[in-house]
Amino acid sequence: MAIAIDQTEKAMDILLVEDNSTDVLLTEEALAGTNILNRLHVVGDGLEALSFLRKQGKYANSPLPKIILLDLNLPVKHGCEVLAEIKIDEDLRHIPVIILSNSNQELDIIRAYNLNANCYVVKPISFHKFRDLLQAIETFWFTNATLPS
Repeated sequence: MAIAIDQTEKAMDILLVEDNSTDVLLTEEALAGTNILNRLHVVGDGLEALSFLRKQGKYANSPLPKIILLDLNLPVKHGCEVLAEIKIDEDLRHIPVIILSNSNQELDIIRAYNLNANCYVVKPISFHKFRDLLQAIETFWFTNATLPS
């Protein structure tokens, strides 16, 4: 007799903080094609991201993600402000934050690393390169890196 395994328990929770619906769709499609079982949670602005992470309001039952994919140019609260708040919060700062941005400006990159971003990646233009990038991120962070429970 086969025993059904609840795959959702083994899925890695990923929080995507992105206001561009096209980029959200690309990320969903790219992650769906990776080898690592994941659950993608999407929020569209910086305040929503912090509410999700702090389990406030409608996010009271949200899981703590294993990784955060954070855009910089967000409405309401800029990505760097969100990053700064995550990295000073004792309950959140251990979560790796990957900046996924369209900006390749040196000042943006330096600012993100000065705020303790774990990685800064410029979004590729083609879907195939974007999928490969997300596969590499997932492989590194979920297979090679050791993350806290």
